[in-house]
Amino acid sequence: MSLLSTISCPQDVKRLDPEELGTLAAEIRDFLIHAVARTGGHLGPNLGAVELTLAIHRVFDSPFDRILWDTGHQSYVHKILTGRVDEFDGLRQRGGLSGYPCRAESEHDIIENSHASTALSYADGLSRAYALRGEDRAVVAVVGDGALTGGMCWEALNNIAADDRQVVVVVNDNGRSYAPTIGGLADHLAALRLAPEYEQVLDVVKQVLGRTPLVGAPLFDALHGIKKGIKDVVQPQGMFEDLGLKYVGPVDGHDVAAVESALRRARDFGGPVIVHCVTRKGFGYPPAEQDDADNFHGVGVIDPVTGKPVSTSKSTSWTNVFSEEIVQIGAERLDVVTLTAAMLQPVGLGPFAKAYPDRVFDVGIAEQHAVTSAAGLAMGGLKPVVCLYATFLNRAFDQVLMDVALHNQPVTFVLDRAGVTGEDGASHNGMWDMSFLQVVPGLAIAAPRDAATLRAELREAVATTDHPTVVRFPKGKVAADVPAIDTVGGVDVLFRSPAVARHREVLLVSAGAMAATSLEVARMVASQGIGITVVDPRWVKPLPPALVDLARDHDLVVTIEDNGRVGGVGSSLAQLLRDADVDVPLRDFGIAQRFLDHGKRDEVLTEVGLAPQDLARKVVEAIAKRQPALEGDPGADSAGASAARVVPRSGEQVAEQH
Repeated sequence: MSLLSTISCPQDVKRLDPEELGTLAAEIRDFLIHAVARTGGHLGPNLGAVELTLAIHRVFDSPFDRILWDTGHQSYVHKILTGRVDEFDGLRQRGGLSGYPCRAESEHDIIENSHASTALSYADGLSRAYALRGEDRAVVAVVGDGALTGGMCWEALNNIAADDRQVVVVVNDNGRSYAPTIGGLADHLAALRLAPEYEQVLDVVKQVLGRTPLVGAPLFDALHGIKKGIKDVVQPQGMFEDLGLKYVGPVDGHDVAAVESALRRARDFGGPVIVHCVTRKGFGYPPAEQDDADNFHGVGVIDPVTGKPVSTSKSTSWTNVFSEEIVQIGAERLDVVTLTAAMLQPVGLGPFAKAYPDRVFDVGIAEQHAVTSAAGLAMGGLKPVVCLYATFLNRAFDQVLMDVALHNQPVTFVLDRAGVTGEDGASHNGMWDMSFLQVVPGLAIAAPRDAATLRAELREAVATTDHPTVVRFPKGKVAADVPAIDTVGGVDVLFRSPAVARHREVLLVSAGAMAATSLEVARMVASQGIGITVVDPRWVKPLPPALVDLARDHDLVVTIEDNGRVGGVGSSLAQLLRDADVDVPLRDFGIAQRFLDHGKRDEVLTEVGLAPQDLARKVVEAIAKRQPALEGDPGADSAGASAARVVPRSGEQVAEQH
C-alpha cells in the first residue's frame, strides 16, 4: 500500500515518521504529474510546494488554524492532504474539483482567491477577529515572492506588524510568478538565491535551529545572532525587520524537517513572523524544471512522461493574433510601448519583448501601478498599451477613471480572457469590464468578432490620440473570419434573412466574439420565416448612433454579449434608444450576474442561457408575443401562426409548425 493512499486528513500526515515524508513527497509528485496531465492545470507551482505544504500541515492544526494560499493555484497539495485526492479526476471539470481553494469543497479552505497579493490582508483581518474574540488560533498565509510585488501585501504587512498577533507569513520564494519575478524586491531576494554562500547559509540555519530552545525570547535572540552574523549574505531580513516583523530564513523549502522546525518556532513565538522558504518551481519533474518560459506554470493535457502537449491542433488563438499584430505595430511606430503585470507570456507579449526589449515593462503583480505608469508614459509622449487579463483590470478601476480618463490620456488597454474563461472559475471570468468601464467618461471599447477585426480595431485604438481605448477578446482559439455583407453608419451588417424583404422583424446586435453564436441564432430564427438582421457595432462604447435608426426599422431588438447583463451592451443600447424616443422593445442576453462555477466555456455559456438553441427559442417566443400588436404585418399569416413557430432544443429536428 502506498503512503498516499493512507492520507485522508492532516492528522494522517502528522503521524508519519520523518523518514516516511520523503517517500510521501515523491508519491505526491508522481500523483500530481499524472493527474494534471489528464485534465490540465497549474502543475509547476504545486510541484514546488510539496514539502512546504507537508510541513505546514504537520505544524498547524487545520481547519482550527487557518491556512491561506496566495494565490490559490499552489493549493493542489493542500487539497490532497485534506481528503480530496480521489476527486482529482474531475480537476477543473464541470462539477468537479476547483483549481483554486473552494469553500464549498472543504472546511480547510477559507478563501477562494486567485487574484494575487490578497492573503495577507485576509490574514490581518482574521487574526484581529480571533484576538478580539479571545481565540488562540494561528493564521498562516502562504505568499509567493511574485505576490510580494503587489502593493496590498505591503499595506497588509504594515498592519500585521503593528500588533502582537499570531500571524505566520510563509514566503514561498521561487523567483517566479508566471515568468521570473520582476522589480527591486525580486533583485533583493535573488541576491540571496544566487550568492555562492547560499548552501552554506542553509546548513548553518539548519544546525543552529536544531540547537535553539523551543520557545520564547531565547529563540529569537539566537536567530537574531545568526542573521546579524551573516547579514552580508542574507539580505531580506533587514527589509522585513524594518517593518517590525521577525524573520526566519532562508530555509530550504524542499527539506521538510528544516521547514517544519522553522514553522514550529515561528508558531510558538506568538507574534507576527516571516518564514522565508526558497523553493524551485516544477521541482522533481525534469520537463517542468527545464521549461524556461514558466516551469509549467499552467499546462493543458500533456504526456506525463515527456511533458509534451497531447493535442497537435494548430488552431490560432486570440492571444496569438494580438501578439503578431502588436509586434508589427511596434515595427511601424517607435513610440508604442507595452506594459503588463507579471503576465508577459500569457498575454502574448513574449515576441514583442524579444523584438523590442527596451519597450516592454513588466511591473510585477501591480495592476494599479501599471495603469498609472501608463498614464505617465502617455504624458511623456509615448503610446502605451497595457495588456492584462480582463478580470485583473477590476483591480485598477480607480486608476483607469482618475489617472487615465480624467487626463484624457490615450492609453490602450488590451484585455485578454474577456467573457467566460471556463476552467479557472469565478475569479477569472472576464465578465465585468464592459459594465464598470461604461461609467468612465471618454473611454471607448472595441469588441472584435474575429482575427481580422481584432487586427483592425487594435490599430484603430493605437491610433487614437485624445482618449483611452480598450480592446477586449476571449480565451481560446479564434473562429473563422466573419466578413460584413454591408456597412451602415459604421455598423457592420453580418446577416439578413430572406424574409427581410417582407418585414424587418428582429434586429440582433452581436457584441464581439458572440458573432458566431449570433449567426447561428439568426439562421435558426430565419428558418421559422422570421425576418432577422444581425449587426456588429464593432465599438461597443460609445455605441454608434446608426443603431438608433436600425432599431427604429424593426419590431424587436435583441443583444447578445459575453459580459454581465447589468451595465452591459444591452443596457447601454436600451438607454440610447430611450434617449432617442425609440420605443421598440429590447431583449438583452448576457451572462448571469452571479459568480459562475468552473467548467468548459461552452458548458458555462449553456448554463447561463447563451447556447444558440436557447437564444433562438427565446427570440421566436418574443416575436410571437409581439405579433398581435403588429396589425397589418405582411410577414405573418395570423397571430396564431406566429405563435406556433418553435425553435427546437439541441438534438431536435428543425420543423415549422402550422
